[in-house]
Amino acid sequence: MATAEGYLRRLTRRLTEDPEQQDVEELSDEAANTGAQKAIDCRRGQEVTMVGTLRCVETNAKGCAGGVRAELFDGTDAVMLVWLGQRRIAGIESGRTLRVHGRLGKLENGTKAIYNPHYEIQK
Repeated sequence: MATAEGYLRRLTRRLTEDPEQQDVEELSDEAANTGAQKAIDCRRGQEVTMVGTLRCVETNAKGCAGGVRAELFDGTDAVMLVWLGQRRIAGIESGRTLRVHGRLGKLENGTKAIYNPHYEIQK
């Protein structure tokens, strides 16, 4: 009986909860299930492994210094991925899920960033 009540409670929550909040929870759970670190817990100078979805990608944009920038969101915080000297990277596009590894730094504006990260496309 407890299983049926739990299912009904989860179903009701899914139907009434904000879709954006559902996405955030799913991303956060997915990252946790892969053993990746949460972006919100990571600090400058740490070597990190994260899993998240690319929300936006800029290629050769003004201020991009001839590289590619992509915002990775894992459900807890966003991290800017920066590939210096690249014009385009196959597979790096909005909506893709990546597993990235590198040393966490910061951009001039204080945003968390990983320069030239190692990455694997997940989906």
